[in-house]
Amino acid sequence: NLTENLCMSIGMTMPMLRIIESDGLNAFASGINDKTYTVTLTRGIIDTLEDDELEGVIAHELMHIRNHDVKLLIVSIIFVGIFSFIMQIAYRSIYYGSLRKRNNDKGGGAALVIIVLVLAAVAYFLSFLFKMSLSRKREFLADAGAAEMTRKPWALANALAKISGNSTV
Repeated sequence: NLTENLCMSIGMTMPMLRIIESDGLNAFASGINDKTYTVTLTRGIIDTLEDDELEGVIAHELMHIRNHDVKLLIVSIIFVGIFSFIMQIAYRSIYYGSLRKRNNDKGGGAALVIIVLVLAAVAYFLSFLFKMSLSRKREFLADAGAAEMTRKPWALANALAKISGNSTV
């Protein structure tokens, strides 16, 4: 009922709901289109949170769906994968190519391998930073959207405190 009411309040198609029989406190959104959108909750989070708090968590997950965060994550993973694959091809081409030329070349191939490794390390570090900043931004957007959707920001804050284990409420 909580999910259905939230979806109706913003004119959103209701996603499938799934429950994982686990004592863990977790919830997540998945899917890439209206047919596959799903909000999954654990039994632990359902039993632990009050209705207002659970509504805040569900609204947070609905905002991930509404903001197309799963699609964005898939695109970023594909982009990083392609970049990593290209770097692997370059590294292996240089490394194995330099093995054949070792008799004639005194260190030129090794220097090129080191340059490619440094570039790969820098690229990996930058892609990691990009992924982390993107993830953090999308979480803040989902929190803000959930607070606006439910008009009870305190409920989501209480839920997050309980989930993190830092609850004094």
